[in-house]
Amino acid sequence: MSILTLDRILLRATATSKEQAIRLAGQLLVAGGCVAPAYVEGMLAREETMSTYLGNGVAIPHGQFDNRQQIYQTAISVVQVPQGVEWEPGEKAYLVVGIAASSDEHVSVLANLADAVEDETLTRQLIETEDPQVILQILGAERAVDV
Repeated sequence: MSILTLDRILLRATATSKEQAIRLAGQLLVAGGCVAPAYVEGMLAREETMSTYLGNGVAIPHGQFDNRQQIYQTAISVVQVPQGVEWEPGEKAYLVVGIAASSDEHVSVLANLADAVEDETLTRQLIETEDPQVILQILGAERAVDV
């Protein structure tokens, strides 16, 4: 199974808080059979200790080291929030990439995400697309290691 699949991409989501956005990203991972429900609480706890906001409208919430036993397979989820959700004071996230990684399989997707964050045109595409295939293409899921 790929690290990112269409069933773990949610377009045009609405979130009124970063906690709600993290829960949406986490629920996609739970529904996909990638993590235990408790992993979502770990994602929220991680956010309390260190912000996962990357900049340019992108956040990458993930669990803590102690949550690794709750990961069934390495995976990511993507939640697109077109109106944005305040992540840090004065900073909105429009793309929330939930990460569940027990090893390094997600590194190629994160590398592509880092490239996209640096390229405002690519970031805009991720934030504005109405086609989940665009997200798969930009994040390079076809090059990700199958689990």
